[in-house]
Amino acid sequence: MDTDDLRIFVEVADAGGVSAAARRLGVSKSVVSRRLFRLEAELGVQLLARTTRGAALTEAGVAFRDHAARVGAEIDAARETIQPSGDLTGRLRIAMPLTFGPTHLAPVLADLARRHPRLHIHSSYSDRFVDLIAEGFDCAIRVGYMQDSNLVARRVGAIHGKFLASPSYIAEHGAPEAPAEIAYHQALMQGTEAWQFVDGDKIVTINPQGRYKADNGIALAAAAAAGLGVAWLPDCVTDTYVASGALVPIMTRYPVPSAGVFVIRPPGQHPSRKIRILTELLIERLGEDPCLVAVAR
Repeated sequence: MDTDDLRIFVEVADAGGVSAAARRLGVSKSVVSRRLFRLEAELGVQLLARTTRGAALTEAGVAFRDHAARVGAEIDAARETIQPSGDLTGRLRIAMPLTFGPTHLAPVLADLARRHPRLHIHSSYSDRFVDLIAEGFDCAIRVGYMQDSNLVARRVGAIHGKFLASPSYIAEHGAPEAPAEIAYHQALMQGTEAWQFVDGDKIVTINPQGRYKADNGIALAAAAAAGLGVAWLPDCVTDTYVASGALVPIMTRYPVPSAGVFVIRPPGQHPSRKIRILTELLIERLGEDPCLVAVAR
């Protein structure tokens, strides 16, 4: 039995159809369908009930899916045990933030691909929090403050930011001078996040409110420059705005705790060698990036 057929079946099961799995894998639908038919023929059972809307697991498919995933993971672990060094092989599917990914993190992935020519890297850029398990990602890079989760996180860097507003907004509404005053201002946010401030030796947390939201830091910087409200934004997004005078730092007596850059992976006993090497490379390269601060090894 071909272990690649097992992996493709798991992808189809998790993605909910052949088309979605083919997009994840970066192959044609015909390749995925052919592998599935071969696996079903070898097992002598139907694993997927195909419909016009996609594919649903049969009773046999439900029972077989976890076994197939376990076999694939065991094969990967065995391969890493007997090949602890040398080129990485296989596929690494990674979710990256859209705000920082293309400019600050994509070069790290390119370096990883250059160093390991047999490794297939599939990267997806979005500022939303993807579901790693449901969407079939091996890992993700996330920037911000980690919330409680069953995912495993490794901090690889830090990023600094500040609170800002445009001169026009300040002229019309004034500028908040203390965290409690944020409640009287329009906040520009990604969602329903909390904002944190350093007040002496303690961290103050508030829940701002606002009518303008965007899931991308660059979009929020543009909204802040247009005078729509106050925002917490990373320095590397706003440096040019501050230099031109389009945005002005506010509440400077209450600095913002540095946010983290994290490698996130699904729960498991040990990270794969691909993720371990990516993590080490990120720590190495982030130390060379003036926008980001690397953590100690």
